[in-house]
Amino acid sequence: AGLWLGVEWDNPERGKHDGSNEGIQYFKSSHPTSASFIRPKKANFGVHFLTAVKRRYELEDNQDKTEKFTVGKTEVQMVGFQSVSEKQSQLHNLEVVSVKGSDVSCAGQDNEIQQTTPNIVLLNLSENLLSSWDRVADITRQLTKLKALELRGNRLRIPANPSSLTHAFANLKELALNKTGVNWSEVLECAPMWPVLEELYLSDNRITDLQEPVAVLQSLTLLDLSNNPLSDGEQLKKIGHLPRLNKLLLTNTRLRSVHFDDVGPGCKTAMFPSLEFLAVDNNSISQWSFVNELEKLQSLQKLSCLNNPLMSSERNAETAQQLIVAKIGNLQVLNKSNILPDERRGAELDYRKIFGKEWLEAGGHQDPEKNRPSEAFTAQHPRYQILIEKYGAPEDGELKEQQPFALKNQLLTITFKCPDRDEKKHIEKKLPGSMTIQKVKGLLYRLLKVPGSELKLTYTSSKMEGKEIEIDNDLKPLQFYSIEDGDSVLVRWS
Repeated sequence: AGLWLGVEWDNPERGKHDGSNEGIQYFKSSHPTSASFIRPKKANFGVHFLTAVKRRYELEDNQDKTEKFTVGKTEVQMVGFQSVSEKQSQLHNLEVVSVKGSDVSCAGQDNEIQQTTPNIVLLNLSENLLSSWDRVADITRQLTKLKALELRGNRLRIPANPSSLTHAFANLKELALNKTGVNWSEVLECAPMWPVLEELYLSDNRITDLQEPVAVLQSLTLLDLSNNPLSDGEQLKKIGHLPRLNKLLLTNTRLRSVHFDDVGPGCKTAMFPSLEFLAVDNNSISQWSFVNELEKLQSLQKLSCLNNPLMSSERNAETAQQLIVAKIGNLQVLNKSNILPDERRGAELDYRKIFGKEWLEAGGHQDPEKNRPSEAFTAQHPRYQILIEKYGAPEDGELKEQQPFALKNQLLTITFKCPDRDEKKHIEKKLPGSMTIQKVKGLLYRLLKVPGSELKLTYTSSKMEGKEIEIDNDLKPLQFYSIEDGDSVLVRWS
């Protein structure tokens, strides 16, 4: 009996149901247990923007109070008014304002914000009670100097006509929508509101699929998609033609691979023409083909790829980094470390020696007129020919001194498992580390009576718990994949 309100909690563990009661669906929540019904007297309907500002900057005792917050990449420290200049103590002259977690729900009286705080340039409205872009626009349209806006944690309803709110964000350059529950379609729907936007932060949302931005976001220079469950690397092609995109953050996005198939090995793609910085940390990248594809990016200079299986696939992290340096010719910074000229020269010379024997076996020749390496070799080593032109072909003496990946023929104890067939059937074998995957499949054919062409192999290692690494090149030896003594190879077939 009586009046009840339906609420949906940001934390679904706080709720009890999905918006229904005794078989009647009063509203639909996004999670089966994120909804509750409460009495109106228990609800906080929020305060006007200026009420929150005055509480934060005028009425509270701020003498010893400090606060740090960020909008996009900009970190700002707020300090008590009695500790700073008289200019900052006056609301009219405020340029940086944070009312994070202050229950702001609306603008208040018409033009009051414009009259009281007209000089705000950077505004943090995170974790408030703003319910729609219309409510946000009621505030920002009065802040004609606003350049950066943080809206983390607000769930915003999309306006019926986003273009009608363009005037409210006419000068906005940086926008943070982290943890707002937005998807990419909704971003594109709202994008006409931000005509000059340069930096867009979208981490910790539910973005799985991307679509091509048409006539929107064309001024974007930075895009942060970190901590979103992207369905696959193919999605990146859909944003590949943003003309000014300079920085792309893809940390923890389940990324495994990427393919720029508009051009072949050794050529430069038309996609991401201005991209200089790429972050792909904390993903599932395990194949060197990923790095080969990055070499196709015409402007890439800085790369961060920490905490990927690829970085632990070699005997040490330094070897993996040298290979990346050799494979991406324009790279200047790797994992936050500058690449010095001597480091690049050393990495490229070592790469040239390490794969010299493989190059010869694939049709390479020290005589330029007879040098015709196979397409398969060129696909795996798209810069090798460039390195030969730069340093000359490796001499026979160099090849004798260096074996591919410093392989040793020690025996490895490997356990073969068939997880889709019989969990109890494990086969343990001692094999030389130099044994090729093709010969391993031949062995498995004799043991399992399944043709090698049908076998799909992966491996797991105690050093990388929870990771399953694909073995996808039959011509490579076991140690190319850093398979070590005691590792398990998983065997599957259809």
